Amino acid sequence: MASARVEIAARCARVFELIADPAAQPLWDGNDNLARAEPGQRVRRVGEVFTTHLTDGQVRENHVVDFVEGARLAWRPAEPGREPPGHQWSFDLEALGPERTAVTHTYDWRELTDEGRLPRARATTPERLLASLERLRSVAEGR
Repeated sequence: MASARVEIAARCARVFELIADPAAQPLWDGNDNLARAEPGQRVRRVGEVFTTHLTDGQVRENHVVDFVEGARLAWRPAEPGREPPGHQWSFDLEALGPERTAVTHTYDWRELTDEGRLPRARATTPERLLASLERLRSVAEGR
């Protein structure tokens, strides 16, 4: 498991919207892994599935497993039509003031059942998560 945290000079609602709208995620993906996501997939509840297209041409169906509007979003990716193999991406937001938000980004592979994915999962370090958070901060702050 890896985790990183940053503070962003933006309203919590603004930051959460960038995370909860898959079409916005490629703007701040620090791993340059996401190519695009179709508009209109804004996450609103547990049980939803949103689709993303990766830069290598693969497609992922992302199963929302935790959701609190403005505060928490977590999903488990899977190949189309398959069950998620157990790894999870999550974001926790905390309003520190009207124009300041703390964001914690976590990648948890402890329940990953696909042995072939473990080396890449273990290579996802806090520094790699921080790259996404730094880009998220830049977009949210309008830089």
